[in-house]
Amino acid sequence: MKAFISDIHGNLEALQAVLEDIGKHNVEATFCLGDTVGYGPNPRECVDLVMKCKVCLLGNHDQAAVFDPSNFNEAAQRAIFWTRAQLEANAPSRQAMQRRWDFLGELPRTYREEGLLFVHGSPRNPVNEYIFPEDVYRPRKIDAIFGLVERYCFQGHTHLPGVFTEAREFFSPEELGYVHAMDGRKTLCNVGSVGQPRDGDWRACYVLFDGETIQYRRVEYDVETTIAKIKDVPELDDFLAERLRQGR
Repeated sequence: MKAFISDIHGNLEALQAVLEDIGKHNVEATFCLGDTVGYGPNPRECVDLVMKCKVCLLGNHDQAAVFDPSNFNEAAQRAIFWTRAQLEANAPSRQAMQRRWDFLGELPRTYREEGLLFVHGSPRNPVNEYIFPEDVYRPRKIDAIFGLVERYCFQGHTHLPGVFTEAREFFSPEELGYVHAMDGRKTLCNVGSVGQPRDGDWRACYVLFDGETIQYRRVEYDVETTIAKIKDVPELDDFLAERLRQGR
C-alpha cells in the first residue's frame, strides 16, 4: 500500500492528522507530491516531517522559496518571502537550517516507479502546469498530457481531487464513492490537498493506492488552530486563513 500526499502548504495540524491516519493502514511508503511550504504558518515543521517520506517532489511554492517567486499573486508572494525567512529562523543549529535548504533545493521534479509517474503539476510541465477538471473539454491539452503517461500518473497542484480518464472524463471523489478501481488503462489521479483543500470540503485529503484501487481519504483536523496561527502573522493574508474553513 502506498500513500500519496500533496500541497501541505505549511499546515502542520492537517499534516499531522493525515500522517496519523496513514499510520492506521498498512502503508509501506508515503510519497509527497510537492508544495510542502507556502501559505501556511509552519513551514519548518512540515519540511521536517516530509523528509521522512520515501519520495518528495518539487512544487511551485517549494521552488519559489528556494529561488524566486514568479507568476504569484501578491498574497502568495508575501507568504513565500515570509516562509523563506522562517526557514532561516529558529534552527537549533546552522546544520539543521542547511539541511532543510538542501532538502528543498534537491527535490526532484518527477519520479517513476513500476509504470507509475509522480509529478506535482502535469507530465508535460511537472512543477507548474495545472490540470483542471474542465480540461476534459480541451482535447488538445488532455490528449497531449496523456501521451506522456505510460499507465498511471499521480499529481496535485490544483487542490482539486479526482480522476481523469483517457476518454476525457473527470470524476470527483464523491462521484466515485471515494474509491476507484484502476483497470490498466491510462489514468491521471489528482490526490487533492492536505493543507488547503479547494473542493468545498475543508477536511484534509490524500490517497491510498494498493496497486489496483485508489481510495480517497478525508481527515478532520484542528482547522481553527491553523486559522488562528495564520491570523497572528501580519505577512500572511487573513484570506489564507478563512479559506481553510470553507475548503476554498
